[in-house]
Amino acid sequence: MTSTTDDASSTAGAETHSASEELLFGGRLDYDQGWNQHRGTWVKLGMWSMAVSFPRQVAVAVRLARQADRRALYTVAVSEFGRGLAQAFTLVAVNALLAELLAAGTLVDRLRGSVPALVLVSVLAVVSSLLKSASTASTGVLEPKVQRVATERYLSLVARVEMDAIEDDAFHKLMDSAQWGADGARRMVGYCTAVVASAISLIAAASVLTVLHWALLPLLVAMALPSAWGALTMARARYASWHRFVQHARAAQLISRLLIDQQAAGEVRVHDVGPFLLEHFRGMAETSEREQTRLAWVAARTGLFADGARGAATVAAYGVLGLLLWNGQMALAVGGTAVLAIRAGSASITDLVLRVTDIQEESLFVADLERLCTEAERRAIPETGVEVPEDFDAIRFEKVSFSYHGADEPSLREVDLVIPRGRTVALVGRNGSGKSTVSKLLCGLHLPASGRVLWGDVSAADACRARIFSRVAMVAQDFQRWPFTARVNISIGRSSVPMDDTAIEAAAAYAGADEVVRGLPRGLSTLLARGYRGGQELSGGQWQAFGLARSKARDGQVLIVDEPTSALDPAAEQRVFDQIHRLAGTGQTTVLITHRLHSVRHADLIYVLDEGRVVEHGTFAQLMDPATSTGAFREAYELQARQFAAPSVPAQPGAPAAGMGTSGKPGTLLDEGEVLS
Repeated sequence: MTSTTDDASSTAGAETHSASEELLFGGRLDYDQGWNQHRGTWVKLGMWSMAVSFPRQVAVAVRLARQADRRALYTVAVSEFGRGLAQAFTLVAVNALLAELLAAGTLVDRLRGSVPALVLVSVLAVVSSLLKSASTASTGVLEPKVQRVATERYLSLVARVEMDAIEDDAFHKLMDSAQWGADGARRMVGYCTAVVASAISLIAAASVLTVLHWALLPLLVAMALPSAWGALTMARARYASWHRFVQHARAAQLISRLLIDQQAAGEVRVHDVGPFLLEHFRGMAETSEREQTRLAWVAARTGLFADGARGAATVAAYGVLGLLLWNGQMALAVGGTAVLAIRAGSASITDLVLRVTDIQEESLFVADLERLCTEAERRAIPETGVEVPEDFDAIRFEKVSFSYHGADEPSLREVDLVIPRGRTVALVGRNGSGKSTVSKLLCGLHLPASGRVLWGDVSAADACRARIFSRVAMVAQDFQRWPFTARVNISIGRSSVPMDDTAIEAAAAYAGADEVVRGLPRGLSTLLARGYRGGQELSGGQWQAFGLARSKARDGQVLIVDEPTSALDPAAEQRVFDQIHRLAGTGQTTVLITHRLHSVRHADLIYVLDEGRVVEHGTFAQLMDPATSTGAFREAYELQARQFAAPSVPAQPGAPAAGMGTSGKPGTLLDEGEVLS
């Protein structure tokens, strides 16, 4: 039967994927990391393999529970152990009760003799009920705490990994699968509690049956095995199916969310995308329905076979019990107790196998979580290193080369540059020239593959990276728009210190965000996120002002600004650049990354990058002087100036095309269309 189920699952996996999967996602939605790697091994597990691996899996859940709440864990353990003892004594008391009721003598004498046993059964029932309530309450306390502990553990570790891990697809896939581990750890707590309860109940029933008659224990096992087999078979079938279709389910949810997404709402209506999405949602749902129908038929066949075998075993068990009573080898009272013990033990075995199977499934998710934590610890940013000097004279790049994970070509090639303290340094160049990569190495997010980044005389590779981070304030082109209040969006740059509205308002005023704050309905307390009560949405330019205010509030020694005015009007743009240039006068080092070459006129030093190399550098005057420059910066600057000076017209025969220098040669700084920025 098991092989039949596996064959059915394999056949389903080999089926052609749906047209919706092909059109929307480029092929069948399978996941090639995390849970799928377990499928070929776990579905082949038998009872013995499960028994061998079970203690280690339970140990993981127990360790998390101890970290979450030791008192609740111990309460569960004591309560379940007490329930098992109560059940064993209850069976003994029931046997004594039946013996008194079936003994010779008058009815009054038999009833009077059964009172002590009846009282004991009643007391044990109350005790068992109280212990079950205590266990249930403590389990309810433990489960959310275990989920929190597991989630906090992996989130705290992931937040400290190197940037190359975050940019690694394999690490991202591991994070996707590990997110299910925290939920799995929570569920394992309840399953482990059920396993303990079932195991203790089984031991109690088996012990009583062994005492009553040696032949009864094998009969108990024979009754429970069909149910155990059925539970294991269906668990394997569900596991294989669920993990094969998990990406399919996520994709269907994605389609449904797009229909109600605020950002997509305009295009959904104007372009009439709704019917298209609904059609493919239906196609994805129908694929899922077919799989669930297949599983239902597998469950029906498996259940029919298991119930039939269990029924045959039950008939045999009670037949043997009847023969023992018929032949006088067992008293009637003992037979009644045996019936109760067999029923209790059979139920305990069935529940035990079900819960062990559940633990096996959840443990695979928890194992993904453990692997993520191990990998995150291995790839964590070191917490120690050489102290970075407060009074460094400059930051120097010496023959620095760098490649991103999986990239075919390096992003930087033996770059040499100097960023003097208290000066404004501009990095210009076309997209992909390496400007943003320089900024990431500058602030310590990445380390060079070769060469050195020196803060004074301390190499970033040897330095305490946390100290480098503390020196830097950064406004990236795609800086984070936190879905929190305006106050938090400005002050989060220094989240380790108490929030001071005076400092926040000063930073907002410096960046021009104070006007935006005054226009918000609740000022700094306004939530900047649509979809929540009182939430407001800002324009791109308003968000950029908040980004600059955040960098000002951080008050780093080095300010890195990447395309700071891409969403601003001309007046606001000029104001921002004036503020950036004034920062150098206060002793702050400013690194400006921009495509708008007119904005770097007042920079103390300009570096021109192309294909990961510094092709020229100098002051604005030097780069504009034909006698002292290669012309790369000068030609691009003059081309932008012409675009601002005259309306754009289609290229005429013989005229330089967009992106070409005055010489008619391809420009080295601008991508197509950048002249209009």
